[in-house]
Amino acid sequence: MKITRIGRLAALAAVGSLALAGCGSDDATGEGTGTAGGGDSLTGTVSGVGASSQQAAMTAWQTGFQEAHSGASMQYSPDGSGAGREAFLAGGADFAGSDAHLDDDEELASRDTCGTDGAINIPAYVSPIAVAFNLPGVEHVNMDGETIAKVFKGEIDRWNDPAIAEQNDGVELPDTAITVVHRADDSGTTENFTEYLAEASNGAWGQEPDGNWPGAFSAEANKGTSGVVSATAETEGAITYADDSAVGDLGTVNVQSGEDYVEVSQDSAAAALESAQRVEGRGEHDMSLELNRTPDDGSYPIVLVSYHIVCSEYQDQEVADRVKAFEGYVISEDGQKTASEAAGSAPLSESVRQEAQTAVDSINAGG
Repeated sequence: MKITRIGRLAALAAVGSLALAGCGSDDATGEGTGTAGGGDSLTGTVSGVGASSQQAAMTAWQTGFQEAHSGASMQYSPDGSGAGREAFLAGGADFAGSDAHLDDDEELASRDTCGTDGAINIPAYVSPIAVAFNLPGVEHVNMDGETIAKVFKGEIDRWNDPAIAEQNDGVELPDTAITVVHRADDSGTTENFTEYLAEASNGAWGQEPDGNWPGAFSAEANKGTSGVVSATAETEGAITYADDSAVGDLGTVNVQSGEDYVEVSQDSAAAALESAQRVEGRGEHDMSLELNRTPDDGSYPIVLVSYHIVCSEYQDQEVADRVKAFEGYVISEDGQKTASEAAGSAPLSESVRQEAQTAVDSINAGG
């Protein structure tokens, strides 16, 4: 089987974390502009809590946003997707950054916080989740979904196991123990990764997708993206899962997709979004997505779509205006380019940006 790289530009994206700090804009709502605008009419601070996976993109967005709106500020705490959704639903943050959209129970709960129409999940950042490892001298290893699942369950515990070796002709694999490193916190990255394992492992995983790592397969746990990447980099033979932009010099797994093994990349991840479907039963402007984890088109199947989760209705008009202006910048062509350059994310396609702008424009304030 061959390794392929899909050469298509990013289709969708998601960033679920970046607080919108009041944005000063001549058009405070950002309607129809796709940008944050250029004045300083808005002031104040917007608070956000959520995913750590998009930290580089968030920093870049913060810089660009505050350069355009000197009277505004933004505060964001990268405590993890689960913590972000919790804080948002409790009214403790103006928005949540999340690597997973609200589930049905959370969507129902959001109506207490955001009014009868509840919250809106807006994808703003997309990135592949790399299966990354520390094996000196080995840059890439081919694995299918079943093998990946058995490695992370601990059933395959050495790098030269026949199940790995038979997929890697010509690669000299050492008799080194495999140390599994997983997230300790409730994480959208974990939820996306375990969703892939549940769907692509031919039943080998045997667990439901969840943002918390299953206790039955507990190994070395670390908090946040930086925690698992650091632990893997420090341990020869270790393997983990993390946003591809954060794995640095670690080796990466080429994941089976159809008849091929696909190298992790922006383009191969973007291609996976082309077959994504809207989650049924959500509001008109909600953009929650269901991804195909077992594609047969050679796209990369372990993709993280990260969302900004915002209220459809805020009690305060100034908060609503700041959120709309900030989100307008994030999903604008300039905002997406800034994130891509800083974090290696795949920019939103024009059609997705237009759909996202419509969602942003729908945000309002109650009486």
